[in-house]
Formats: sequence, C-alpha cells, structure tokens
Amino acid sequence: MKNMFFIVLSLVILAACENKTDYDVSSSKNYEESKMSLEQIEQKSPSKFLVANGERKNNILGQSVVKGQIKNKAKIVSYKDITVKISFYSKTGTLLEEDRETIYENVAPGTTKKFKSKYFTPKGTDSVSFSIVGAKF
Repeated sequence: MKNMFFIVLSLVILAACENKTDYDVSSSKNYEESKMSLEQIEQKSPSKFLVANGERKNNILGQSVVKGQIKNKAKIVSYKDITVKISFYSKTGTLLEEDRETIYENVAPGTTKKFKSKYFTPKGTDSVSFSIVGAKF
C-alpha cells in the first residue's frame, strides 16, 4: 500500500513538473531584441552606468588638485564627453562650492578613465564628492 502511494505521488509530481514552454535557443532574433533594449536602457540613463570617484590634494600654489576616475559599468554602450559635478565640502559637511568638469574621453564598457583638474577652492575645504551629470554615447 505504501509503495502504491509513493508511485502515485511520484507520477503526480512528474506530471506537474512538465515544461510546456518552447524555447528556441538558436533564434538570434530574441537575442538581438534583448540586446537592443539593453542598449536603449544604457543610452537613456548614463548616470546609472557611470561611476565617478577620486580624491583632492593641495599643491604649493594653494590649488586643489582633483584626481578622479570614471568607470563604465554598461555592457554595450560606450560613453564620451562625460560631465562630472565636483562638490567641495567643509569639515562639518557644508557644501562650499560646486564645479562641473567635462571629460572629453571615450569610456568603453567595463573600462575606467582617469582625469585630473585644478581648482582654487574656498578656504576650509576638507573633502570632495563626484557625481555624473550627463554623457553622450
């Protein structure tokens, strides 16, 4: 009786697990459609796929030398003419100044580009932050 119960249970489970979806692995049309939609997503919102970070140091002339890098996390789209907003803060976290810098480089998917700029920042500048404002593809 127990064996009969397990056999019936096994048949019910196998019938429930039947895969009724037909996948066409050789179809390149689906691949191209998904690739295009991914490309369109990456083109519409570059700030989601570009990451900027870096550091600030003072030189002998009293300028803030900002060294940063931009990383492209996109899978398909290369970005160029990337505009970065650089914000300078005091020790207490007060925003002192904001500047925009355009990096005229081509950043391919999965790569990182470095940049360097010099600014005369306000007295009391302690830290810097970076954010991507826009880019062309």
